[in-house]
Amino acid sequence: MEMTVTFRHLEPNESLKQYVHDKVSRVEKYLSKVTEISVILSLEKRSNIAEVIVNVNRAQITAKETNEDNMYTAIDLVMDKIERQAKKYKDKLTSHKDHRNARHNIFSPEDFAGMKNNTMIKSESIAISSMTVDAAVHELGESDDDFYVFKNTDTGKVNVLYRRRNGDFGLIEPENG
Repeated sequence: MEMTVTFRHLEPNESLKQYVHDKVSRVEKYLSKVTEISVILSLEKRSNIAEVIVNVNRAQITAKETNEDNMYTAIDLVMDKIERQAKKYKDKLTSHKDHRNARHNIFSPEDFAGMKNNTMIKSESIAISSMTVDAAVHELGESDDDFYVFKNTDTGKVNVLYRRRNGDFGLIEPENG
């Protein structure tokens, strides 16, 4: 990670540089692929301005904060903004990872050539709830359905709970993904 600190209308100060470095290094716990961080500290009239630009992957996170008291407070305020944005960016990336491994079943008429003519394939969209296996067993037991699809809170994966012919329940858990 390359970090640059620029002073505008302000004398370069080693203690400010070290303070910025300490604060900015906290961003790395949220973002693993930070390529460059630019910090611009400026003094305009009576306002201390701290601006931070973080380049990560192909995205850029920026924030600017002004404080009339001192530069350290402006740095603290701008880093709070950057950390919130970094958390939001990381959450966005990790929530989309679940969708990357999704598989879709695509059927062609040739797949069903040997089946009876009166067979109908039904397609349905369902909302997947996050719950434990015990809660899913309770849900399926209360309904007349033969199966229940849910996101297992213990593993974080989509599972299918089904009712067996003998009245017991079966659980399908994916090995990968």
